[in-house]
Amino acid sequence: MKTFFTHKRFLLQIVYVLIPFLGLSQNGTLQGVILDELKQPIPNVNIKAGTTGTLSNENGFYTIKIPDNKDVTVVYSHLSFKSVTASFHLKDGEVFEFNPILNTNVEQIETVVLSGRKRKDVQGIVNLNPAEIRKIPGANPGVENLLKTLPGVSSNNELSTQYSVRGGNYDENLVYVNGIEVYRPFLVRSGQQEGLSFVNSDMVQNVDFSAGGFQAKYGDKLSSVLDITYRKPVNFRVNADLSLLGGSLSVEGVSKDSKFTSLVGMRYRDNSLLVDAKETETNYDPKFADIQAYFTYQFTDKFSLNFLGNATINKYNYEPETRQTNFGTLDNPLALLVFYEGQEKDAYQTLFGALQATYEVSDKLKLHLVGSTYHTTEEEYFDILAQYRLGEVNNNIGDENLGDVEFSHGIGGQLNHGRNDLDALISTIEHKGSYTSNGNDFDWSVKFTNEDIRDRLVEWEVIDSAGFSINPPKFRNPNNQPYEPYEGPLVAFQNVRATNHTSIDRIQAYLQWSRRFELGDAEVWANAGVRSHTWTVSGEDIEKNTQTVISPRAQFAIKPNWKHDMLFRVSGGVYYQPPFYRELRDSSGTVIPDVKAQKSIHFVAGNDYSFQIWERPFKLTTEAYYKKLTDVNPYTVENVRIRYRADNNAEAYAYGLDLRINGEFVPGTESWFSFGYLKTEENIDDRGYIARPTDQRLKFAALFQDYVPKLPAMKMYLNLVYNTGLPGGSPSYADPYDYQNRLPDYKRADLGLQYVIVDVNENFENGWKKPFKYLSVGFEIFNVFDVQNSITNTWVRDVYSKRQYAIPNYLTPRVFNVRTTMQF
Repeated sequence: MKTFFTHKRFLLQIVYVLIPFLGLSQNGTLQGVILDELKQPIPNVNIKAGTTGTLSNENGFYTIKIPDNKDVTVVYSHLSFKSVTASFHLKDGEVFEFNPILNTNVEQIETVVLSGRKRKDVQGIVNLNPAEIRKIPGANPGVENLLKTLPGVSSNNELSTQYSVRGGNYDENLVYVNGIEVYRPFLVRSGQQEGLSFVNSDMVQNVDFSAGGFQAKYGDKLSSVLDITYRKPVNFRVNADLSLLGGSLSVEGVSKDSKFTSLVGMRYRDNSLLVDAKETETNYDPKFADIQAYFTYQFTDKFSLNFLGNATINKYNYEPETRQTNFGTLDNPLALLVFYEGQEKDAYQTLFGALQATYEVSDKLKLHLVGSTYHTTEEEYFDILAQYRLGEVNNNIGDENLGDVEFSHGIGGQLNHGRNDLDALISTIEHKGSYTSNGNDFDWSVKFTNEDIRDRLVEWEVIDSAGFSINPPKFRNPNNQPYEPYEGPLVAFQNVRATNHTSIDRIQAYLQWSRRFELGDAEVWANAGVRSHTWTVSGEDIEKNTQTVISPRAQFAIKPNWKHDMLFRVSGGVYYQPPFYRELRDSSGTVIPDVKAQKSIHFVAGNDYSFQIWERPFKLTTEAYYKKLTDVNPYTVENVRIRYRADNNAEAYAYGLDLRINGEFVPGTESWFSFGYLKTEENIDDRGYIARPTDQRLKFAALFQDYVPKLPAMKMYLNLVYNTGLPGGSPSYADPYDYQNRLPDYKRADLGLQYVIVDVNENFENGWKKPFKYLSVGFEIFNVFDVQNSITNTWVRDVYSKRQYAIPNYLTPRVFNVRTTMQF
């Protein structure tokens, strides 16, 4: 009898637990994504069904429960768009997807234009249109190509997707895809080796970018955040893009019950068109390819599962033959003539997978669990012998030998050898959550990461001039040949050998609060949060070391009720960058486990002024910033490879001003002009302040779109960038205090002309155009004015005069490309 009552009580408990869930099932679920005429998502749309209501999220998605087995009228309304009304009759427990398109309905109150495009302004985040990303011309098109037109963002290498922000280096930028942090290759040393960016532009739905002062929910880096959201398909679609530089193909679809969606993108890129146009004649065989997949499944109206996967294969075979670089002045022209033997073979293979589970406990509480793994195997093998002549050039116009090297200042050779291997496995598990109560938004996370890195570094360089070997500059027995015979041992000019097996465990957590409220007649948004980061470095022949940092951050924005549409914001905090493997390894290849996190006290003040000119909307954004950095880890930059000293023996600062005006300079298109001023210096070992390698003093950029008035299908895209010269270009072994000369200014213009044969708003019932939803053909000119930009210098020693000549390594000249884009 006791057993019977025990079982009965147990069954009653189960019934009591299930009753609330059974009650919940007496509704149907309506969900989807709300788009505008350009098929872009609209956030904060009010969805009303009787007495029930909700808002679409920042990516346009919404979910609302409506009574089952009866007709229900649902109204979709937004201040900047015309309302949509629809009726539904759902069965018990049925999940139905409805994706309305709202037409623009801009209302003007006095001089303030209310628009649905300002959701990120209060946070100091720039939101970029994915359609522009795919159309803007560039030698390396994509999200990063568009970022380089923003103030505060700099890159002097069109072959690279890397960028520096407000005085930071390439390693100081966070990149997220669907809330998951992604990484870049470790061993890449030049832009032409780099291949594809992780971000596939064909799959992008939303792009947010912050150049500093970002929230605690973002990770521990010193400079910027790029937050990418991939698209959740709403119908079947095929996109294709082909050009002389490669191609891309993406396929997306959704199941009949709308529970399962799939988005798969494939890309192939070949940089031969750009590299073959450079001054070095080569046999160049690159193969850069990847495939990405984003799958989602909505099990119930509360529980969903997402998968993001990526596989990349980059193979780089490089066999240089000859090179001639002319430099000097008109009165004293010089040239470097090089004959090469040998080759370089590199391979980078990456696998990435992430699984994310989302459970909506209620309209107020949402929980996430994310697991991800990143695995990269990289090989860098090279043996290249360069035999050079450095001499004077015949500049007699009309002479049959014009341009030839006639008198040699130096003749020598250089042999570079490398056998570098790296295998890195990075595994992460993270819990994230969000809760809303009485207008207060709370976000939190706990994350564990294990980084298992195995690395072998073997590099040496021998320099020979006129038949004798040159010792390293810091060698205690320097030679003085050819004036004095040298009888000491021959030593490689540079020699680095190391084998490391390093493990890094990280525990990260954050908690942040944000709220919108009114202060008098003004609208106010506030955010405050704190991050913690604990990491432990261990490994073979490495003494275990554990460190912890705490990072408080805050943001505040206010929109006064003024006649003019103005928004003011301030943000700041203490930002840390705990060392990644690259930062732990010094120039000799040794891992230093007690390297500290670089620290930055960061302050940003900004203003947005929205106004109208020619009855069209414009916005002027202004931001001033200051960074005080301590425990700085000095580094040198060789093309895109960064080598750290792994010694926190410097302090630094950075301050500047960024301006950007964007709007419809041409009706129906968005263009912008950017200006940035930056000064950043560092003090190494209390020797005084010198310019940092990223001290890009002035920056001007423009992105301009236009079309032919009488032929609107003919469109033009212009991408302009001007950067003042970076400091450095010094030999990697040199004391930076002895080399503070600057590289020439970087000037580049890329032009794209596109003729739209089938527009997205056109439908053809028959003929060859019928299968296409969009079709265009175009012509692109990279480096329109054929400017000789340089990224680094090659340093050649004249043995007789003891001088070292800085020979510029020029980037790509003018290059022509054809391109076609289509959608089915």
